[in-house]
Amino acid sequence: MCTGRVDLSFIFHAFRKGADGVIIGGCWPGECHYVTEGNYDALGNLHLARKLLGLVGVDPERIRLEWIAASEGSRFAEVMSDFVSTVDGLGPLGLPGAEDLDRRLEAAERVIPFLKLVEREKLRVPERSEAAYNELFASEEVDRLFRDLVAEKLLTSQILALLRLGPRAAGEIAESLGLSPAEVSAGLGASSRQGLVTYDVERSCYALA
Repeated sequence: MCTGRVDLSFIFHAFRKGADGVIIGGCWPGECHYVTEGNYDALGNLHLARKLLGLVGVDPERIRLEWIAASEGSRFAEVMSDFVSTVDGLGPLGLPGAEDLDRRLEAAERVIPFLKLVEREKLRVPERSEAAYNELFASEEVDRLFRDLVAEKLLTSQILALLRLGPRAAGEIAESLGLSPAEVSAGLGASSRQGLVTYDVERSCYALA
């Protein structure tokens, strides 16, 4: 299968199912078997996944993309051994706070369609080259997009994921998600304006609309 078909949702699904790390192996740039250059799409997804993982508190080093030809058996073994050592050094992903982590990963997974839209509309790579992809995703422009657009969407998604478990007061939401009252207030305000949550005056708490 071409690495270009490794969707972002596959990566987050793997982490939610208990994977401590995810490695993707693809053809070397310029050697695509399908003449689609899907390995560049995979490279873009790697950068997006790492930034999104960072926003939910997961070390981006838990995902890696490597170029490995079918004939490079020894390189494959070396890469896998190195990645296993890296993941071992990071320790198990789900401990402690596995339930909280799953909620954060679920929230990130629900943001992926929006992230793809942002990528399509805002993240234009000037050329199909490894250097161009790496330069773009390391730029202040991309960091700003994640701060201004993706982080806000993720905050709303995290709040909604928590409220699916039942109504919560604003303070309880802040404590559960490790957020400041101001952040929760902003997220609840945005969710309310979109008609996603409602405030129960009698119980002094928020719930899904």
